Amino acid sequence: MSTRELLIQAAYIVAAALFVLGLRGLTAPHTARRGMGFAALGMLVAVIGTLVQQQIVEYQWIVIGLVIGSLIGAPMAIFMPMTAVPQRTAISHAFGALAVTLVGVSEYYRHTTQLGEPLDNVHMAAVGFEVLFGSLTITGSLMAFGKLQGFVPGRPMTYKFQNYFNIGIFLAAAALFVYLIADPSASLVFYVMLGLGVLFGILFVMPIGGADMPVVISLLNSYAGLAAAATGFAIGNNVLIVAGALDGASGFILSMLMSKAMNRSFNNVLFGAFGGEKAAVAGGEKEKRPVKSVQADEAATVLAYSRSVIFVPGYGLAVAQAQHNVRELADLLKAKGITVKYAIHPVAGRMPGHMNVLLAEANVPYDELYDLDQVNPEFERTDVAVVVGANDVTNPAARHDSKSPIFGMPILNVDKAGTVIFLKRSMATGFAGVDNELFYMDKTMMLFGDAKKSVQSLASEVKAL
Repeated sequence: MSTRELLIQAAYIVAAALFVLGLRGLTAPHTARRGMGFAALGMLVAVIGTLVQQQIVEYQWIVIGLVIGSLIGAPMAIFMPMTAVPQRTAISHAFGALAVTLVGVSEYYRHTTQLGEPLDNVHMAAVGFEVLFGSLTITGSLMAFGKLQGFVPGRPMTYKFQNYFNIGIFLAAAALFVYLIADPSASLVFYVMLGLGVLFGILFVMPIGGADMPVVISLLNSYAGLAAAATGFAIGNNVLIVAGALDGASGFILSMLMSKAMNRSFNNVLFGAFGGEKAAVAGGEKEKRPVKSVQADEAATVLAYSRSVIFVPGYGLAVAQAQHNVRELADLLKAKGITVKYAIHPVAGRMPGHMNVLLAEANVPYDELYDLDQVNPEFERTDVAVVVGANDVTNPAARHDSKSPIFGMPILNVDKAGTVIFLKRSMATGFAGVDNELFYMDKTMMLFGDAKKSVQSLASEVKAL
């Protein structure tokens, strides 16, 4: 092995170690930024190691690709609002899957058409796997992006025998994949399998509603990682194998944890059409019940004379970009000697860790963030719980209403706090399409309006007291 090859392999080992450290850092909020730094550095080392490969004889197209990618990626990262992080993640998965799929198609075309030497069975298995899972991840991620961005209806889109049809499409694609392993020269079969993968990605996400989109994004991330690992096998790139395997495994584990957080199985997430119209209608019937609507000065008085407050952020906080204002309000309360905590539900928002990211951006101290298991016992000892746009994850129906579609889902025990101040634009239901019983409790004070403006008003009133 030449000195260059040794340096390349050493770079790949360093990159793989940095990827592992990056994942390790993402396990806790206070180390997440450091973890992202390790992962980014690992990717830089991997790219540099790849660019000095002897197989590369011309760099002009690589440079063009780097420039175009940078022109697309930099504005997405710099100017993207935090509310768009979920759809930004989804479309990134689509780009990654497109890259590995094009590599697979190119490798197959090069062998069957240009070289006239079909791939051997082992390499055909790797290329077929990356193309099948890569293609379905492309369209699945684009569908998820469309649903989150509002280009495609966020509600489940279903029709009769849909699940059977979808399973049939996937089994047909899988059968073609097996056939290709036996006969790699069957070009028509390869491209039909590619088309079925593209079609399945669309059909896979269509019946999944907004409430389950965090799990879907995580699962698509896993598919993209597995496709990347297969690409590594196909082209003999060790760092792709390691990075893809890490991505695939971590994405799948995260999907399982997300499902567990909602107390639902994968089958229910993928085939249950969670958040359909029936639930929304049922919720609409309860909106006529009386609620206790208050103004900012009343709510601020309750806050200012409390001893302990728990903030419960949700997607409404993200939409209103109210995280900085919530931290300002919390600082005012702490200045008055009031204990402040933040309750983070694992599926609050539209992607894993959404609330952690928003609060970290506002420099909320990490030691004030509590996950569901840590914070739930605290509500009974808390004077006031302030809910900022969180709906389904605070609904007591999940504990006792067996007819509710969210029955059994672990929730934040907000209803056990002494007083609840609920900041919300209107009485509209959340992603699951079910009404929140918390709205109608005697202890709940509804402060209607834009979350950012409401929190600003609360801060002004608290400061004046």
